Amino acid sequence: MAKNIDPQLKKIGNYLKLEGKDGYFVIPEYQRGYSWTITQCDKLWQDIENFIHSTGEDPYFFGTIIIDYSNEKEPNLIDGQQRTTSFILLLKALLIKISDSIEKISNNDEDSESLKDGLKDRRNTILSILYKVDAEDRAEILKKPEKMMNAKIIENRSINETYKDEILKIVRAKDYNDAECAVHKIPRKQKDNKYTNQFRNFKFFYDNLNKMDSVNINKFAKTFLEKCEIIEIRSWQIEQAITMFNSLNSTGLPLSDADIISAQLYSKSEDKEQFNEVWQKIIQVSKKLEEEKIIDINQVLSQYMYILRAKIKEYKDGDVTTPGLRRYFTVLKKHLLDNPNDFSDNVQKILDIWEKIKDFQFVKLAIKFNENIKFFLSAYCYRFNTDEIEETKVKEICECLIRLFAVLELVDAGYSSKNFKTFLFNENKKLVDSNITIKELVNDFNNHINQVWIQKDIESEIKEYNKNILVYLNEYLFCKENNRKFNINGSIHVEHIMPASGKNISSIRNDAKLDKEEFDEIVNSLGNKILLEEDINRNISNKWFRTKKQTSVKEKTGYKDSKFALAQSLTNYSKDLWEKEDIEKATGKVAHRIVEFIFN
Repeated sequence: MAKNIDPQLKKIGNYLKLEGKDGYFVIPEYQRGYSWTITQCDKLWQDIENFIHSTGEDPYFFGTIIIDYSNEKEPNLIDGQQRTTSFILLLKALLIKISDSIEKISNNDEDSESLKDGLKDRRNTILSILYKVDAEDRAEILKKPEKMMNAKIIENRSINETYKDEILKIVRAKDYNDAECAVHKIPRKQKDNKYTNQFRNFKFFYDNLNKMDSVNINKFAKTFLEKCEIIEIRSWQIEQAITMFNSLNSTGLPLSDADIISAQLYSKSEDKEQFNEVWQKIIQVSKKLEEEKIIDINQVLSQYMYILRAKIKEYKDGDVTTPGLRRYFTVLKKHLLDNPNDFSDNVQKILDIWEKIKDFQFVKLAIKFNENIKFFLSAYCYRFNTDEIEETKVKEICECLIRLFAVLELVDAGYSSKNFKTFLFNENKKLVDSNITIKELVNDFNNHINQVWIQKDIESEIKEYNKNILVYLNEYLFCKENNRKFNINGSIHVEHIMPASGKNISSIRNDAKLDKEEFDEIVNSLGNKILLEEDINRNISNKWFRTKKQTSVKEKTGYKDSKFALAQSLTNYSKDLWEKEDIEKATGKVAHRIVEFIFN
């Protein structure tokens, strides 16, 4: 008879231990590959740091993980493989840094001894998780780190994972340098682009820990292991586990922060009927904006919190800690809820701002880059009365934010690093202040970008860039150069000028005289990508270049029919072939155009 499901609330440290020396997590064949990037790891890191600074007594909850225990020694991760893999990478980075810290601490006083004991406790816990060792074996593995080579905490069997052993290479490494030597390097890539997601994320955690002293490393490790929790739901039938996964990911939502805040506002309103009318209007507008993928009510409240904190200079320069939204309005600043009318008016103003600016094309471009841009754009616009807002007043600041987040797109750093989040938090106190001129704000961005980054390094990163958001930026800048209208309304595809797939792909690759790996690299570079309407792209995406650029056959669609300036410009290209050297030349132009914009 099959066992019932077994949900348990577990500390991260206990969850990762499993039971017995022989047990290890298994990522099943049908799972997707490890896809977390620095963006997700940065969010994980920020969540832990914010929780540490919040001084909250309740544990921090990292969600639900579903495991199929039909094979007790090889529990299958049905839901939670991305988080679990990232937890393991973070633990390995912590283990290395904790060991380094222990070696550097001298036993001169009681505080040093206490810190050293705490770090040793954290190290022992991590050793027992990663290497399944008890008290006797811990001393042995510390003396002979080559014994780490037997570790097996997770096995990836996914047919979609290219680098199945990457996580174990990192876990089995003696130290950071050993890990860096052992992992896979992607050919023809430079700097951190040559690494897999697994090692890049491990490096991200390691680099962040490198910036901490021993006290904060100990605090971070203790918080992560002992104060962060998941709900582990065990099932002993694979069908049952998958059914639970589908159910939990499709129905049932807890009360949101907005629900809690609105309930408290309602309870304090003198005219509850009037308050309901006002709040219903707020919800209707926010739902409309949410459907347009602009903003939802919880994001509006978060922006209001950012604005309030900046206006009263609630935090010191360099401080980026942010209290939870619910805690801020219901505990720290609960007096703000005493006047529901004022509160509602301010929330409505933020919604009105987004209604006003959402159709500015440069704003549409900006919010494609990063959700965090919205905090600082709304903070700046809040200095104006809504009827005063016009494109000319918003464009320069919006472009400054685009420039900074374009750099974030290119460098191997997370938003939480000092060059992004710290700078923007400091700047936010100026963004909300109507006494600070636009010129001063622009100068701050100019000085920051030019002091922190080197132009030729960023240009080099652009030439290696293979994602899509900068394709939109390139179109925007090309339109500016040529006094053309920039418009990204409607259904848009990113078009590969030299096709990246299709029935002719073998012939195209042969004509280009490129092997598959080199072809995949060149075809995904920025110089080979433009924006194109969905219907035109579907018509011609796999055609030869001479067909795409044709102008004579009116009944066929091509670049000539596009509203996009770059597509139209290709109809006048001097050649009927689009080859490797054309892509490289175009990529050079794109890199120069974008780097000139970034460095102003």
